[in-house]
Amino acid sequence: MHYRFCRSILILFLVCNVLSVAAQVFSPEQYNLKWTSQSANSGESMPCGGGDIGLNVWVEQGDLLFYISRSGVFDENNVFPKLGRVRVRLSPNPFDAGDGFQQELKLHEGNVEVSGKKGKLSVVVKVWVDVFRPVVHVDIDGSSPVSAQAWYESWRTEPAELKGNARSASSYKWAEPKVAVWPDSVRHEKDGVLFYHRNRDSTIFDAIVRQQKLEAVKPKLWNPLRSLTYGGWMTGRNMIADPVITTGRYADAPFKGFGLKSKSPSRRVQLSIYLHTDQQKDISGWKKGLWGTVASATAEAKTARTQTLEWWKQYWQRSYIALDVGKKDSASPVWQVGRNYQLFRYMLGCNAFGTYPTKFNGGLFTYDPVWVDTSYHFTADHRNWGGGIFTAQNQRLVYWPMLKSGDFDMMKPQFEFYQRILSNAETRTGHYWGHKGASFTEQIENFGLPNYAEYSSKRPAGYDPGLEYNKWLEYLWDTSLEFCLMILDQQHFTGADITRYLPLIESCVVFFDEHYQYLAARRSAAKLDQSGHLVLFPGSAAETYKMAYNSTTTVAGLQTVLQRMLVLPSQYGSEAQRKYWKEILNRIPPLSFREMQGHRTIAPAKAWERIQNTEIPQLYPVFPYGIYGIGKPDLETAVNTWKYDTEAIRNRNHTSWHQDNIFCARLGLTEEAAALTIKKLQDSGRRFPAFWGPGHDWVPDHNWGGSGMIGLQEMLMQTSGDSIYLLPAWPDDWDVQFKLHAPKNTVVEGEWKGGRMVQLKVMPERRRNDVICSKCGYSRF
Repeated sequence: MHYRFCRSILILFLVCNVLSVAAQVFSPEQYNLKWTSQSANSGESMPCGGGDIGLNVWVEQGDLLFYISRSGVFDENNVFPKLGRVRVRLSPNPFDAGDGFQQELKLHEGNVEVSGKKGKLSVVVKVWVDVFRPVVHVDIDGSSPVSAQAWYESWRTEPAELKGNARSASSYKWAEPKVAVWPDSVRHEKDGVLFYHRNRDSTIFDAIVRQQKLEAVKPKLWNPLRSLTYGGWMTGRNMIADPVITTGRYADAPFKGFGLKSKSPSRRVQLSIYLHTDQQKDISGWKKGLWGTVASATAEAKTARTQTLEWWKQYWQRSYIALDVGKKDSASPVWQVGRNYQLFRYMLGCNAFGTYPTKFNGGLFTYDPVWVDTSYHFTADHRNWGGGIFTAQNQRLVYWPMLKSGDFDMMKPQFEFYQRILSNAETRTGHYWGHKGASFTEQIENFGLPNYAEYSSKRPAGYDPGLEYNKWLEYLWDTSLEFCLMILDQQHFTGADITRYLPLIESCVVFFDEHYQYLAARRSAAKLDQSGHLVLFPGSAAETYKMAYNSTTTVAGLQTVLQRMLVLPSQYGSEAQRKYWKEILNRIPPLSFREMQGHRTIAPAKAWERIQNTEIPQLYPVFPYGIYGIGKPDLETAVNTWKYDTEAIRNRNHTSWHQDNIFCARLGLTEEAAALTIKKLQDSGRRFPAFWGPGHDWVPDHNWGGSGMIGLQEMLMQTSGDSIYLLPAWPDDWDVQFKLHAPKNTVVEGEWKGGRMVQLKVMPERRRNDVICSKCGYSRF
């Protein structure tokens, strides 16, 4: 007995000491992507970016090319256009029939590096974006002097029209036969190329206000499109304007090129593109802002590169999930999952400080659509589902993974999106129905009103003007609740002050309380049911269960958000507000259940009229709302819903926005979660392996990548209350190094290797007692 006791103490001592060691320092360099041949077209481009700028970079027939995108750029039709294309050509040209070609995405530096040789000449080109200033840099270093030519290429120099499927890039979509596109202004100025687009006074905003009968309140509505001006200035060290304007055709778009050329050959060439976006009363005001950007960036030029490198260094040390480290096998689906997780997180980091959220349907990295769909002969400005339209059901999946990855600062663009449009959403509620609350519909414009096409101009006489006449989107109000929960979660994770967003959160829940009592009063003398609950009808469980009564997505969302509001620190909300929140919570009906194949399951609603889409809203109480999951009551009912609900089974899918992998991870179904996560995050089949899609949306499909990230994180770590569950759905044979964030400013860093936890570090140390890992052989550490 004495021997066994001593031996047990020794084993425990050794285990605890091993688990106390910090995991080794992660380096993303192992996942750098290298190409040794040039690209055939923009569809084989590589993402690059920083701050709020994204580039698609590729080398084709000896020329270096890249598209430029920037967050917050919208034209009169709410297209999210490229800012243009840049072409660089060297002489002598190491990429023209040279050897030793290589193009590499250097994750740790945040840039793309292209190198090549021709005879005794070797050249290295670094393409990078200043994280803190809106400047694109092309730095060229040669072993001997070279001359450079650079062209700013534009396909928007003449008036044009969007026709057919091309209209889906705008907010008009199919609703208008032709959509006019106004040209940009491009010219040489100050030995550089000046380019910009200035929106006319009349835009899609004005058309929507007329369509939706909001003229009476138009002065109250925020309009981000009127006089919006965006563009920039391209210049180069030791370069002058080339007066010859080139013409050509790339993919399906004719273009004009406005060039610069070297004054004389040099071993070092630097090209810079300065960008500026603003709403100004005239173009002179915008130009003043642009020259101010040039001046400030020039003043900080000596430290810009160092600051950018440091930002990316800190970004990669903040969080990671690295699979099969030291066993690189690009053919292994598991290794691909780990690599592509990093590649997609890099793409998210390129819009860290965006004026607008990263768009689900391509983000900053769309390219010529013919390389997505061969029947789409449109310009590089195209993306399906619009540029200024934000679809919450898709957007949420881009931002949920940022909690566990600790990218809290990057969530601000999504929170501010709702904050800016709150007043418009409240104004429309008061105008149509005379009560309080923010009515955020699905598929909203960047100014908070329903999309022009989805709202529909062909409506029955007398139809409620506050509603979208749309069988998919009617009565779909509850998507904003996920973003309310996201804000509350950030406060729970970090302790951040969310006072600014409390009116937004409150307004979202107040809308349901007031609107459904308003609707009940129009059809009955009783505003509540016999149990004192709201009658949430008509409603919608996602886009799938329509004309729903007590939709599970709505009930789960309201219950969760209100409960979380009530446990906020006392600084949030007055005593009267908290009393009101509790009253609303008491009026929320319970979730509904049903029996499927002999098992109790979560129902999508209490009742509904029709089923029409392919979502699984009956599992939204699992994700995103976390009512069911590891460490939470009645897990069996949620598992049964996945296993036995025949409607859910029919809708299973791994593509695009489908979140089956997340459901399985949260339910602890390891085998299913692993298989679905591989399908989510394995190579896309395109040259850049994280350019997934189009799925239901476009390429690169960001809600595809986002849902993949969430699922992988949930396989590794889940939280319930103060408890942190490690490896709740993790395969024994997947080696992993990880660093993830948890509530209460907690960071969990460790390594699972060879079927055991070999390293674990929990910060702060006091939170170590809250870690549970049944797979490790111990309930708590």
